[in-house]
Amino acid sequence: MKTVLVDAQGKVTPAGSKSHIAYRFFVPNAADRLGVHFTYGPKYLEDQEKAKLLIEQGIEAYFEAEYLEQAKARWQSYLPLQNLITVSVDAPDGHRGAAHRHDREQLHVLSRHEATPGLAQGEIIPGMWEVTLSLHAIVTDVCDYTLKVWLEEEGTR
Repeated sequence: MKTVLVDAQGKVTPAGSKSHIAYRFFVPNAADRLGVHFTYGPKYLEDQEKAKLLIEQGIEAYFEAEYLEQAKARWQSYLPLQNLITVSVDAPDGHRGAAHRHDREQLHVLSRHEATPGLAQGEIIPGMWEVTLSLHAIVTDVCDYTLKVWLEEEGTR
């Protein structure tokens, strides 16, 4: 049997960069497997003028004065600019890991016998769980996302 625990959609903007969105959900009984499907997009900032402006702002913020002009002359070497949102999972008994992927579509699984790289395998225990979306960089005006979390019992894949 498959039980959906979270089915969410959202929109984020550059103002949300370097922040987190947490989805808490209750697992009522032990389960065989927890699944997390996450997508976001667009992945890339297509507007070259906006990209150039953002890159130049970053250069001014992070480069020492003596390297500014040289770095600005090479602004295109920093392309393409892309949105980056990653996923982490916390169980009632502690952190189960983080999936720091650049893929705009991600499928993660946790069970006693397996786990997606970056996540720790272990029992799917009852209690309050949390999936956190970390908005490392949002460079497009709007970035849409979907998140689905579900439980599975043996034989329901």
